[in-house]
Amino acid sequence: MTDGDKHEGGCLCGEVRFEVSGQPEFSGVCHCRYCQLRSGSALGVSVFFKKQNLRITRGTLKSYKFKTESGKEMDYQSCATCSTTLFWEPEMVPDLVGTAGGVYDPPTFWYSCELEVFQRSKADFVHIDSHKSYNTSRLYAPVHTDDPRLMGE
Repeated sequence: MTDGDKHEGGCLCGEVRFEVSGQPEFSGVCHCRYCQLRSGSALGVSVFFKKQNLRITRGTLKSYKFKTESGKEMDYQSCATCSTTLFWEPEMVPDLVGTAGGVYDPPTFWYSCELEVFQRSKADFVHIDSHKSYNTSRLYAPVHTDDPRLMGE
């Protein structure tokens, strides 16, 4: 493995540290309400790796699991101390783990965002230069309606 194949990162307080190896399977910007709530911002940046390419090197994670409107489980993993959300495991892509795009050590943004999803809930002030943009996602297949609070009702 060369230095270009490995990237390290961690949470706000420094208790949790991790490294990823190899190239991401994909990376992108998501404007869905789940990412907005998870990040506390207008969007989420996700860098997805095969699970075997992620290694936690220090710290304790806590997990928060819920079912999406597609009926699939999502597992958010955060630092047990400072609550920085670092990883997520969506049931719809069981061999991959999402990593938060902003938790990598400098140069923090070493990856490119090749796609943009859930533009239907994108904030008007956000402008992303992306080659692939979608109103929802190819994985989106709702089986029930989201909680009304997530839909602005």
